[in-house]
Amino acid sequence: MLRATVLSSHLPLKRVPLGVLCVRGVATSSTGASRQRSTASEGRALGSNDGSPSLPTREPANEPAVSDKSQPSSAALSSQVSHEHEEHRVLGNRHTTSSVLTRESAVSTLPPKGDWVMFHPVYTPEELKSVEVLHQKADTPQDMIGYGLVKFFRWGYDLVTGYKHKPLPKDADKMTIQELRKAGYLLSDTDWLNRIVFLETIAGVPGMVAGALRHLKSIRLLKRDNGWIHTCLEEAENERMHLMTFMKLRQPGLFFRGVILGAQGVFYNLFFLMYLISPKSCHRFVGYLEEEAVFTYTHCIEELEAGRIPEWENKPAPEIAIDYWRLPADAKMIDVIYAVRSDETTHRFVNHSLANLDHHTDVNPFAMREPDMHVKGKKIAFERHEAEEYLLESQKLLCQKSLEEPNPK
Repeated sequence: MLRATVLSSHLPLKRVPLGVLCVRGVATSSTGASRQRSTASEGRALGSNDGSPSLPTREPANEPAVSDKSQPSSAALSSQVSHEHEEHRVLGNRHTTSSVLTRESAVSTLPPKGDWVMFHPVYTPEELKSVEVLHQKADTPQDMIGYGLVKFFRWGYDLVTGYKHKPLPKDADKMTIQELRKAGYLLSDTDWLNRIVFLETIAGVPGMVAGALRHLKSIRLLKRDNGWIHTCLEEAENERMHLMTFMKLRQPGLFFRGVILGAQGVFYNLFFLMYLISPKSCHRFVGYLEEEAVFTYTHCIEELEAGRIPEWENKPAPEIAIDYWRLPADAKMIDVIYAVRSDETTHRFVNHSLANLDHHTDVNPFAMREPDMHVKGKKIAFERHEAEEYLLESQKLLCQKSLEEPNPK
């Protein structure tokens, strides 16, 4: 069932009476769509078989889908659990039991394949290659401050981590990769992982802060939220899944974890206070932050495709990434980086678009569906009038689908 109720009956983008929404439900089929529900059984897109515009639905996630053939028998499960309860690990002076409840693998929490609770895009090969490095011009003083802060933070982090991104020397073809790395022209695979892991621990903060504050405001004022909460929380979850993916490749030490703890504490509280003051400025700030993420991942892809990160050339994608983005079983690290870059492009587009709206009254135009990457990858944001047109189009698609479906008995 389509989650059409995420839009408030008190209208947002003016002249769009949501009272006329005719929704009984939206059927799902197997043709392509930009925003897909990542189901465990098929990971299929939601759209239309008759060639009409596809409209991905946003139904609540069900229990993990497990086919009859892959589901272990109760006797097998009982034997497995009993065996696992007999396994013990010693941690200092503590004895812990290894069981289905204490496995460290995130993938193992949803056997045999996960049906992810939050919604997220799953991209076609063509969409993955449709991303461009774009920039939203800072026209207002608030935008200039936000952009300046992002550039300052990037400069500081680059300085600390030794990331230079300087052009290769003319005699680069005569130098080995190790020599180029030592001279500061290239990052090693470990350097890339350190950089990505730290950035993803920060990137997961804004969506959670925004979603929590809008949630509290909604229940405090006894008003609906116009669909913003879900998109903010989906962004936070998506960024966290990036982190969980790269954590499969590197486990940071105590010092690194301490830096993360301090950075998260400072950033969370600053962003919390700023969102209370100006949500518009915060979404613009996140949009600029995602611009830098797209730039970084694009550079990583270029380095990987040029053979400058040889450690990753034939490295298989982590299982959690294959499951989450519905990648091929033989996917490599390059496929993971492409998928992560597309996610960051989505966040760039969504946050810059939300920054163009009135956060007090406007409906989130992405509450029901999102444009595909051919739009998000080549356009920095929707202006307010474009968001209104997109919302009207979504309503028309909903009504069309509703009229095409038989009445429920």
